[in-house]
Amino acid sequence: MSFDLSEFLTEGLISSVNNGLIPSDLATVYAGNYLVKSLITQAQVTQVSDAITAYKAAQAAAAQAQQQEANRKSAPENTLK
Repeated sequence: MSFDLSEFLTEGLISSVNNGLIPSDLATVYAGNYLVKSLITQAQVTQVSDAITAYKAAQAAAAQAQQQEANRKSAPENTLK
């Protein structure tokens, strides 16, 4: 069994963002630092970036759905008579 440090770092950044352990901006900085130190590749930086974009989109969609639900519950019933 072989240990792949670059994969470990990449997956660690992605899961840390997805679990709310570190802000996405900080994960981007870490990815850049790892790239400069040749610990991960540019493709892996892109993988982290894509995961952050997907995370932010999912968060925005969840917030929008929650707002729509709150608006629906607070809106008066429209009944036709």
